[in-house]
Amino acid sequence: MEIGSGLLGLLLLIAVVYAIVKILGSGASTGAKFLWVLIILVLPVIGFILWLLMGPGGKSSNAI
Repeated sequence: MEIGSGLLGLLLLIAVVYAIVKILGSGASTGAKFLWVLIILVLPVIGFILWLLMGPGGKSSNAI
């Protein structure tokens, strides 16, 4: 059980770091980048899922 939890935590960490790197390298405004990073850091799972659905390449990436 502990190995599975640790593996899930590691995968989440990798996903969050990947999302933050992609956000910071995007062409979005500074305010939008800040808000996306803040959302992902405060709510990692939900924030990452929202970013996947709304963030990369979508027109709504600047909405939040």
